[in-house]
Amino acid sequence: MKKAFKNIAFSLILLFLYAPIFVLIIYSFNDSKIMGPWSGFTLKWYVMLFQDRYILQALYYTLIIAVIATTVSTVIGTLSAMGLYRMRAKLKKPYLLLNNIPVLVPDIVMGITLMSLFIFIGMKMGLTTIIIAHITFCIPYVILAVLPRFTRLPENIFEAALDLGATPKQAFWKVLFPEILPGVTSGALIAFTLSIDDFVISFFTAGNGVSNLSITIYSMAKAGINPKINALSTIMFGAIMILLILINIRNEKSVKNVQ
Repeated sequence: MKKAFKNIAFSLILLFLYAPIFVLIIYSFNDSKIMGPWSGFTLKWYVMLFQDRYILQALYYTLIIAVIATTVSTVIGTLSAMGLYRMRAKLKKPYLLLNNIPVLVPDIVMGITLMSLFIFIGMKMGLTTIIIAHITFCIPYVILAVLPRFTRLPENIFEAALDLGATPKQAFWKVLFPEILPGVTSGALIAFTLSIDDFVISFFTAGNGVSNLSITIYSMAKAGINPKINALSTIMFGAIMILLILINIRNEKSVKNVQ
């Protein structure tokens, strides 16, 4: 009886969380401009979506920002995780605490802080500032994804490879990197997902002339009901879900390999 009650409660919670998303997806195929009546199945909103220059430009900026932010944050985050792994325990704790602050701080605080910093140093808001902002909040997540892989490595594996005749470069790429690759991949996927999905920090650091998909959806929603918003939101939800599934599959494979 208790188990059945837990299952029902869990199902109701999932229904409460995902019902609005399912409604949005369904109405993205509605022929009517109004959310209420169902007028028939159509794909015209998706066709119109990819004919909208404003949306296509936002998609271009979103992908450029996400790719650059993911690449840079993955490289910096991986090297930082390596440095943290080699630190003494007393020094490691303060650095881990500092790394966790951007993760725990609300997005609006992070956005205002970065905006204030760019204004203080006289940096013009635009594509560069939003990329820097995305790199800043993605790095801690990459570190948190990669660092556990270092802690699972056999002790002194890097030094052992050097003793066996490998150069430092060979020891890293042929011995160390394959071991941490699952964590690096997970960190990169998380960074990419966060960058695509971000609105608050992007809103405060984008400036004029640059807009990602999240800001575009917000601007379209302020102008009134637009069925293209449903189509665009559906595509974004689908893309993020695919990335999350890939992250979970990668994590499950990593756990099986460890076992």
